[in-house]
Amino acid sequence: MSQPSIDPLVIAISSRALFDLDASHRVFVEEGLDAYQKYQIAHENEPLQPGDAFSLVKKLLQLNELLEESPIEVILLSRNSADTGLRIFNSIQHYSLDITRAAFCGGDSPYRYISAFNSHLFLSTDGADVRRALELGVAAATILPSNKTTAQQGILKIAFDGDAVLFSDDSEKIYKNSGLKAFTDNELEAANEPLGGGPFKPILAALQQIQQAFPPGEAPLRTCLVTARGAPTHERVIRTLRAWNIRIDESLFLGGLDKGEFLRAFDADVYFDDQEGHCDSARNHVATGHVPHGVSNK
Repeated sequence: MSQPSIDPLVIAISSRALFDLDASHRVFVEEGLDAYQKYQIAHENEPLQPGDAFSLVKKLLQLNELLEESPIEVILLSRNSADTGLRIFNSIQHYSLDITRAAFCGGDSPYRYISAFNSHLFLSTDGADVRRALELGVAAATILPSNKTTAQQGILKIAFDGDAVLFSDDSEKIYKNSGLKAFTDNELEAANEPLGGGPFKPILAALQQIQQAFPPGEAPLRTCLVTARGAPTHERVIRTLRAWNIRIDESLFLGGLDKGEFLRAFDADVYFDDQEGHCDSARNHVATGHVPHGVSNK
């Protein structure tokens, strides 16, 4: 039986999120552009070490090998020139990553090519570029340095915060401006009104479509909601996902508990959150992307 058609999911990633470029970046900072160019050319046949988003990208691309279609495409966006970027492409080939499209921008920001490549998600270590991508309406996150060791499991696990990530920040604004009681009262009153979508709603929907291409219970991909909400504000979240016709595999309503240990228990390949404090906790346990969106980032 043929698999259902899957809409493509295009992910743009910066070279510094994909590979560890810290050593060469230090050459650039300490010795200048000319020394950096010479360094990269001299080392262009030495594969770069994996970066903080490498494991995520590798597992995403492995999903293509299990499906009749190849629904996931990864695009490389880099501030390198094509000349210094040769080492990056050589590293892609060394690790057998199926990445064939790239934009090398010679020192300029590559974010302007995100829409041209029809990208749905942008991952970078440059917070300014990430903010510009979000302004374009593209889901985006700043990949933070992480203490996460590469997971050996074959299942890809992606975790999301709720408000301002999967959902709009409308309710979070009430919490920030008027406190917990006002937030709780509003969520109880609006329990049957679906929340608005946040920047990562389309990503969750795309991942579900990929899951549905596998037999029930056999998808090598799991999603998890990790939210500071607890009862009784959980109901609106559950009803919102029902209204969207989106199923999420695991939902953790933590009622304000620290998220880090729960993310370690889930063994996430990546976690996306809008609040820097939550990200600082999470990155001690899992690869983490800060989503600079919503009232917490004004």
